[in-house]
Amino acid sequence: MRTLLDNELKSIHVEIIKMGTQIEKAIDETMMALINQDVDLAKAVIIGDKKFNQKQVEIEDKCINVIALQQPVATDLRTLLSVLKIVTDLERIADHCKDISELTIDLANVEYVKPLIDIPNMAKVVKNMVKQTIDCYIDRDVEKARVVCKTDEQVNTYFREIFSELDLIMKGDPESNRQCLDFLMIAKYLERMGDHSTNIAEWVIYGVEGQRL
Repeated sequence: MRTLLDNELKSIHVEIIKMGTQIEKAIDETMMALINQDVDLAKAVIIGDKKFNQKQVEIEDKCINVIALQQPVATDLRTLLSVLKIVTDLERIADHCKDISELTIDLANVEYVKPLIDIPNMAKVVKNMVKQTIDCYIDRDVEKARVVCKTDEQVNTYFREIFSELDLIMKGDPESNRQCLDFLMIAKYLERMGDHSTNIAEWVIYGVEGQRL
């Protein structure tokens, strides 16, 4: 029974790692589409979101079956419960890639009011947070998970700076309001992706220590 449970847990861990890696790629593609105003790539990201929805369902079903059939306790049970939460946050991050890509299509035929600098830099921090959450999940490293939680403040700082800059642009050029609001929404989606990464890190800590932050 222990061997069977270990194999099931290993299979779930592999799927989480694959999902996280694919989401890192989706973040890259989302930013590439935005920077280059690439409608085809943005549409590919939108279509690709379906695989993340399906993957979430598959992993949840595996966890539920293991809980029902293997009746894990203590650390194993906490691990499975944390995975159920982690996979939801991963899927939400993928959803926000889709949301940004939809706005990218909306912005495809306009000249940007300014070069994109802070938004791509913000996305790099978010992508690194996602990578670190998967790393600390693999290693069950609570200290690394706490670093991820602290990194979220960098994302929040970027959001505040982007908000202030867009606010000034809109005040000086009211005709740019629609575009600036789209960029503000993109920054907000990235900020939410940082929040979901923080959630994942906190669930890693719960899975290891049983402590809910």
